[in-house]
Amino acid sequence: MISGGLDSSIALRHIKNLGFDVKAVTFSTGFGIAETHRSVGGRPRDGAVPRSESLHAAKEADVDFEFIDISDEYVDVVTSPRFGYGANMNPCIDCRILMMRKARRIMEEEGAEFVFTGEVLGQRPKSQRRDTLRLIERESGLTGRLLRPLSGRHLPPTSAEEKGLIRREDLFGLRGRGRKEQFALAEKLGLTDFPQPAGGCCFLTDESYSRRFRDFIEHREDRRYTKEDVVLLATGRHFRLGPAEKLIVARNDGENAILNRLAGDKWKLQATALKGPVALFAGEPDSECKALASKIVTRYGKGKNMPEVVVKWVKDGEDFDLTVCPSSDDSWIEQYRL
Repeated sequence: MISGGLDSSIALRHIKNLGFDVKAVTFSTGFGIAETHRSVGGRPRDGAVPRSESLHAAKEADVDFEFIDISDEYVDVVTSPRFGYGANMNPCIDCRILMMRKARRIMEEEGAEFVFTGEVLGQRPKSQRRDTLRLIERESGLTGRLLRPLSGRHLPPTSAEEKGLIRREDLFGLRGRGRKEQFALAEKLGLTDFPQPAGGCCFLTDESYSRRFRDFIEHREDRRYTKEDVVLLATGRHFRLGPAEKLIVARNDGENAILNRLAGDKWKLQATALKGPVALFAGEPDSECKALASKIVTRYGKGKNMPEVVVKWVKDGEDFDLTVCPSSDDSWIEQYRL
């Protein structure tokens, strides 16, 4: 199981160097930051399309690679996790169990000896404690068949070790959140082109994103979301204007393009004859809500210091113009911001 980050890249290269035939597998939940940026054509700010780090790591190690989309099954995991959330809306334990159950089936179909990961004991506070490592192994049906080579010396022997396929001295003794030993191992293994550890590759570990996501599902009776919703929650400024009314305002040209592309059945707002952001409004606004949303949009465009600005609303061939007076003070906006 490979993410393409430093730890899983080291594990991949090391097991391959021990002489095993390896198949690298990546599971996509729909909340991967790089994959989401790739799906919308690049990062919102610089427009550069990020590479697939997992595919790159597999290619560099010269192993087979499979990318598996589990986003449809992940909806129930993230909205109702059996083992709860981490610091934000990250259901890390349930997420790992789902992925490892999938990996177990691949292992059985391929006739493989074991599944291995780049997990490090004590590195993640939710999913990489000793007790949760055991829990995940048991719940996924991988007891004795799940190898964590970076911390193997601190963990019970797997079946591969008991069979003599791997020796204890072939395993490492990493633990904790430091990365000094990983960098040394990377140099020893000839790994030079890998992403720098950045504290998380999943939107759900981000506090700001989690706040928006929590608000989103709490205002949906069925607690469901779509792939487009995942992208929109990562885009722009978000404002909750009512139980069923929400406004998203772009922050730059890249986000303007994303909102234009994903407008769907939402109202699209933009000041006329002035340079300003694209905004999307979800819900059916009354006159008060229309004025409020339009006023917020004007605060982020060139007309924010003008006495009046005309904002055009467009949806499914229907459109109308609304003239509003931008406020000289935007502190009132904070009560709506997510």
